[in-house]
Amino acid sequence: MVDGRLYYSPVDYAMHQIGGTWKMPVLWRLRKGVMRYTEIKKTIPRITHKMLTTQLRELEEMGFVQRTAYPVVPPKVEYTLTAKGQRAIEIISIIRSYGLELMQEANISEH
Repeated sequence: MVDGRLYYSPVDYAMHQIGGTWKMPVLWRLRKGVMRYTEIKKTIPRITHKMLTTQLRELEEMGFVQRTAYPVVPPKVEYTLTAKGQRAIEIISIIRSYGLELMQEANISEH
């Protein structure tokens, strides 16, 4: 039991960490390097500002993302993957490829 929750399998635990609608897309965008908040937001237009902020905070708390704030005006904040986040990219890549195959089989276009 972790954080008051019982996990029944390693997959259940892993999906709790990176699952949901937005965590994997955020991690996927950061795979290429450092990004600022507005850059991430532009690449995921359907995510709300509140949800992006929440997801980035959760990913930071769990150790997938590093947030660096610079003491300048206007504020400058950058996000990058940690080593743990980089390991998740391998899994996300496999899930993404499988999802694309399933979408193609079902004649669903990627939006």
